[in-house]
Amino acid sequence: MKLLIIEDEIKTGEYLRQGLHEAGYATDLVRNGPDGLHLALTSEYDLLVLDIMLPGMDGLQILQTLRQMGKQLPVLFLTARDRVEDRVKGLELGADDYLVKPFAFSELLARVRTLLRRGRSSTEATSLSVADLELDLLRRRVTRSGRRIDLTAKEFALLELLLRRQGEVLPRSLIASQVWDMNFDSDTNVVEVAVRRLRSKIDDPFEPKLLKTVRGMGYVLESDVNT
Repeated sequence: MKLLIIEDEIKTGEYLRQGLHEAGYATDLVRNGPDGLHLALTSEYDLLVLDIMLPGMDGLQILQTLRQMGKQLPVLFLTARDRVEDRVKGLELGADDYLVKPFAFSELLARVRTLLRRGRSSTEATSLSVADLELDLLRRRVTRSGRRIDLTAKEFALLELLLRRQGEVLPRSLIASQVWDMNFDSDTNVVEVAVRRLRSKIDDPFEPKLLKTVRGMGYVLESDVNT
Protein backbone atom coordinates (compact mmCIF):
# COMPACT_ATOMS: atom_id res chain seq x y z
CA MET A 1 0.00 0.00 0.00
CA LYS A 2 1.20 3.49 -0.83
CA LEU A 3 0.67 6.60 1.30
CA LEU A 4 1.23 10.29 0.57
CA ILE A 5 2.27 12.63 3.39
CA ILE A 6 1.93 16.39 2.88
CA GLU A 7 3.64 17.99 5.88
CA ASP A 8 5.87 21.08 5.94
CA GLU A 9 7.42 20.54 9.37
CA ILE A 10 10.68 18.74 8.62
CA LYS A 11 10.93 16.72 11.84
CA THR A 12 7.26 15.73 11.82
CA GLY A 13 7.37 14.76 8.16
CA GLU A 14 10.45 12.57 8.57
CA TYR A 15 9.00 11.03 11.73
CA LEU A 16 5.85 10.08 9.87
CA ARG A 17 7.66 8.85 6.77
CA GLN A 18 10.07 6.70 8.74
CA GLY A 19 7.42 5.30 11.08
CA LEU A 20 4.98 4.39 8.32
CA HIS A 21 7.78 2.94 6.20
CA GLU A 22 8.88 0.74 9.10
CA ALA A 23 5.24 -0.36 9.50
CA GLY A 24 5.42 -1.72 5.96
CA TYR A 25 3.92 1.10 3.89
CA ALA A 26 5.47 2.74 0.84
CA THR A 27 5.47 6.50 1.47
CA ASP A 28 6.02 9.73 -0.43
CA LEU A 29 6.64 12.96 1.49
CA VAL A 30 5.94 16.45 0.13
CA ARG A 31 6.52 19.70 2.06
CA ASN A 32 4.22 22.21 0.34
CA GLY A 33 0.66 22.44 -0.86
CA PRO A 34 0.97 22.84 -4.65
CA ASP A 35 3.45 19.97 -5.06
CA GLY A 36 1.36 17.79 -2.76
CA LEU A 37 -1.82 18.46 -4.72
CA HIS A 38 -0.05 17.71 -8.00
CA LEU A 39 1.23 14.38 -6.71
CA ALA A 40 -2.14 13.45 -5.22
CA LEU A 41 -3.86 14.14 -8.56
CA THR A 42 -1.33 12.47 -10.83
CA SER A 43 -0.36 9.38 -8.80
CA GLU A 44 -2.28 6.57 -7.17
CA TYR A 45 -2.28 6.43 -3.35
CA ASP A 46 -4.24 4.40 -0.84
CA LEU A 47 -4.32 7.18 1.78
CA LEU A 48 -3.33 10.82 2.28
CA VAL A 49 -1.94 12.18 5.55
CA LEU A 50 -2.53 15.91 5.20
CA ASP A 51 -1.46 18.87 7.32
CA ILE A 52 -3.77 21.89 7.25
CA MET A 53 -1.22 24.69 7.56
CA LEU A 54 1.00 24.41 4.47
CA PRO A 55 2.97 26.89 2.32
CA GLY A 56 1.46 27.76 -1.05
CA MET A 57 -1.91 26.09 -0.49
CA ASP A 58 -3.44 24.90 2.76
CA GLY A 59 -4.77 21.43 3.43
CA LEU A 60 -8.41 22.49 3.26
CA GLN A 61 -7.89 23.81 -0.27
CA ILE A 62 -6.10 20.63 -1.26
CA LEU A 63 -8.90 18.45 0.08
CA GLN A 64 -11.59 20.54 -1.58
CA THR A 65 -9.79 20.34 -4.94
CA LEU A 66 -9.28 16.59 -4.66
CA ARG A 67 -12.96 15.97 -3.95
CA GLN A 68 -14.03 18.30 -6.77
CA MET A 69 -11.75 16.34 -9.13
CA GLY A 70 -13.34 13.08 -8.05
CA LYS A 71 -10.44 11.75 -5.95
CA GLN A 72 -11.96 9.69 -3.16
CA LEU A 73 -8.87 8.37 -1.40
CA PRO A 74 -9.10 8.40 2.41
CA VAL A 75 -7.72 11.58 4.01
CA LEU A 76 -6.39 11.89 7.56
CA PHE A 77 -5.97 15.49 8.67
CA LEU A 78 -2.94 16.04 10.90
CA THR A 79 -2.69 19.52 12.39
CA ALA A 80 -1.94 21.70 15.40
CA ARG A 81 -5.36 23.34 15.10
CA ASP A 82 -7.74 22.08 17.76
CA ARG A 83 -10.71 24.36 17.22
CA VAL A 84 -14.06 22.64 16.72
CA GLU A 85 -14.85 24.79 13.68
CA ASP A 86 -11.63 23.65 11.97
CA ARG A 87 -12.47 20.01 12.54
CA VAL A 88 -16.04 20.50 11.32
CA LYS A 89 -14.89 22.31 8.18
CA GLY A 90 -12.38 19.59 7.33
CA LEU A 91 -14.96 16.83 7.81
CA GLU A 92 -17.55 18.73 5.78
CA LEU A 93 -15.06 19.03 2.90
CA GLY A 94 -14.58 15.27 2.90
CA ALA A 95 -11.85 14.41 5.40
CA ASP A 96 -12.19 10.91 6.86
CA ASP A 97 -10.44 11.49 10.20
CA TYR A 98 -8.72 14.22 12.19
CA LEU A 99 -5.71 13.92 14.51
CA VAL A 100 -4.34 16.83 16.53
CA LYS A 101 -0.64 17.39 17.21
CA PRO A 102 1.11 16.32 19.35
CA PHE A 103 0.08 12.71 18.85
CA ALA A 104 1.22 9.21 19.70
CA PHE A 105 2.44 7.38 16.63
CA SER A 106 0.64 4.24 17.76
CA GLU A 107 -2.66 6.13 17.56
CA LEU A 108 -1.85 7.51 14.11
CA LEU A 109 -0.93 4.03 12.88
CA ALA A 110 -4.18 2.59 14.23
CA ARG A 111 -6.17 5.31 12.47
CA VAL A 112 -4.26 4.77 9.22
CA ARG A 113 -5.06 1.05 9.31
CA THR A 114 -8.70 1.72 10.08
CA LEU A 115 -9.02 4.16 7.17
CA LEU A 116 -7.31 1.76 4.80
CA ARG A 117 -9.73 -0.99 5.77
CA ARG A 118 -12.68 1.36 5.40
CA GLY A 119 -11.43 2.75 2.11
CA ARG A 120 -11.28 -0.58 0.30
CA SER A 121 -14.26 -1.40 -1.86
CA SER A 122 -15.95 -4.75 -1.48
CA THR A 123 -14.68 -5.81 -4.88
CA GLU A 124 -11.04 -5.02 -4.16
CA ALA A 125 -8.81 -7.90 -3.18
CA THR A 126 -7.99 -7.92 0.52
CA SER A 127 -5.56 -10.81 0.30
CA LEU A 128 -2.80 -12.10 -1.95
CA SER A 129 -1.92 -15.74 -2.39
CA VAL A 130 0.11 -18.31 -4.29
CA ALA A 131 -0.32 -22.04 -3.77
CA ASP A 132 -1.13 -22.47 -0.04
CA LEU A 133 0.59 -19.23 1.00
CA GLU A 134 -1.78 -16.35 1.82
CA LEU A 135 -1.14 -12.76 2.86
CA ASP A 136 -4.03 -10.90 4.52
CA LEU A 137 -3.64 -7.21 3.70
CA LEU A 138 -6.18 -6.02 6.25
CA ARG A 139 -5.06 -8.00 9.30
CA ARG A 140 -1.44 -7.98 8.05
CA ARG A 141 -1.17 -11.70 8.67
CA VAL A 142 0.53 -14.46 6.72
CA THR A 143 -0.39 -18.14 6.72
CA ARG A 144 0.78 -21.19 4.85
CA SER A 145 -1.09 -24.48 4.95
CA GLY A 146 -3.22 -22.86 7.63
CA ARG A 147 -0.23 -22.14 9.88
CA ARG A 148 0.35 -18.58 11.08
CA ILE A 149 3.74 -17.15 10.11
CA ASP A 150 5.12 -14.17 12.02
CA LEU A 151 6.98 -11.66 9.86
CA THR A 152 8.69 -8.38 10.58
CA ALA A 153 7.36 -5.24 8.88
CA LYS A 154 10.11 -5.41 6.24
CA GLU A 155 9.56 -9.11 5.62
CA PHE A 156 5.84 -8.44 5.18
CA ALA A 157 6.56 -5.62 2.72
CA LEU A 158 8.97 -7.84 0.81
CA LEU A 159 6.46 -10.68 0.60
CA GLU A 160 3.69 -8.31 -0.48
CA LEU A 161 5.89 -7.00 -3.31
CA LEU A 162 6.76 -10.54 -4.44
CA LEU A 163 3.11 -11.62 -4.32
CA ARG A 164 1.85 -8.59 -6.20
CA ARG A 165 4.34 -9.37 -8.95
CA GLN A 166 4.39 -13.15 -8.64
CA GLY A 167 5.89 -14.99 -11.57
CA GLU A 168 8.06 -11.95 -12.37
CA VAL A 169 11.77 -11.97 -11.66
CA LEU A 170 12.47 -8.92 -9.50
CA PRO A 171 16.05 -7.55 -9.53
CA ARG A 172 17.73 -6.64 -6.26
CA SER A 173 17.74 -2.97 -7.24
CA LEU A 174 13.95 -2.89 -7.57
CA ILE A 175 13.46 -4.70 -4.26
CA ALA A 176 15.83 -2.31 -2.49
CA SER A 177 14.03 0.76 -3.82
CA GLN A 178 10.51 -0.55 -3.14
CA VAL A 179 11.02 -2.13 0.28
CA TRP A 180 13.86 -0.06 1.78
CA ASP A 181 13.37 3.15 -0.22
CA MET A 182 17.07 3.16 -1.04
CA ASN A 183 19.31 2.99 -4.07
CA PHE A 184 20.86 -0.42 -4.55
CA ASP A 185 24.46 -0.70 -3.41
CA SER A 186 26.28 -3.77 -4.69
CA ASP A 187 28.40 -3.75 -1.52
CA THR A 188 25.41 -4.36 0.75
CA ASN A 189 23.68 -7.69 1.23
CA VAL A 190 20.53 -6.35 2.86
CA VAL A 191 18.30 -7.81 0.14
CA GLU A 192 19.97 -11.23 0.25
CA VAL A 193 19.71 -11.38 4.04
CA ALA A 194 16.03 -10.39 3.99
CA VAL A 195 15.21 -12.95 1.29
CA ARG A 196 17.05 -15.65 3.22
CA ARG A 197 15.11 -14.87 6.39
CA LEU A 198 11.80 -14.73 4.55
CA ARG A 199 12.54 -18.04 2.82
CA SER A 200 13.32 -19.69 6.15
CA LYS A 201 9.83 -18.78 7.36
CA ILE A 202 7.58 -19.28 4.32
CA ASP A 203 9.46 -21.99 2.41
CA ASP A 204 11.88 -24.12 4.42
CA PRO A 205 9.22 -25.95 6.50
CA PHE A 206 6.90 -26.47 3.50
CA GLU A 207 6.52 -28.01 0.05
CA PRO A 208 6.53 -26.95 -2.70
CA LYS A 209 9.22 -24.27 -2.59
CA LEU A 210 7.89 -20.92 -3.82
CA LEU A 211 10.64 -18.31 -3.40
CA LYS A 212 13.38 -18.88 -5.94
CA THR A 213 16.68 -17.26 -6.81
CA VAL A 214 17.37 -16.63 -10.48
CA ARG A 215 21.13 -16.44 -10.67
CA GLY A 216 22.40 -13.09 -11.90
CA MET A 217 18.88 -11.65 -12.18
CA GLY A 218 17.01 -11.59 -8.87
CA TYR A 219 14.13 -13.37 -7.12
CA VAL A 220 10.76 -14.71 -8.11
CA LEU A 221 7.79 -16.03 -6.13
CA GLU A 222 5.81 -18.63 -8.03
CA SER A 223 4.30 -22.08 -7.84
CA ASP A 224 5.26 -24.86 -10.23
CA VAL A 225 2.09 -26.82 -9.48
CA ASN A 226 0.41 -25.90 -12.74
CA THR A 227 3.54 -25.74 -14.89
